[in-house]
Amino acid sequence: MRVARQASTLPSRFGLDYTAAMNGADFREYFTDAIRFWEPRRLLYNLALAIVVGAYFVAGFPGSKSVLSIDFGLGLFLLAVAANVAYCAAYPADIFVQASGFRDTWKRARWGLFALDTFFAAFSNRFLAKGMFHPGG
Repeated sequence: MRVARQASTLPSRFGLDYTAAMNGADFREYFTDAIRFWEPRRLLYNLALAIVVGAYFVAGFPGSKSVLSIDFGLGLFLLAVAANVAYCAAYPADIFVQASGFRDTWKRARWGLFALDTFFAAFSNRFLAKGMFHPGG
């Protein structure tokens, strides 16, 4: 009985209220908000990666023209799909934080995660593009 009483005083001791049950409507709102934020920015993310690849292609021209082929295009397509799958890694983090007490702060600060994600992807993409269009250099 003493354990149950301690557990019931824990929320009030730390100023937390666990009486409101999480329901499906809350999760639906979190998912909808995440989609509204992340999906329009996916275009910017893909544009940043395309600019990096395009810049290395142009920098290596006319030598980079020799690597163009169907297989190269398919490989580039697979890399684009992988980059978009990696972009989706933000969703679980976003939904998790939205379900916490930090939702309002997170909604103002998640631009930082988007910027960091895009920078990291572009930076990583730089090495791939350099290897594709400037082999050995």
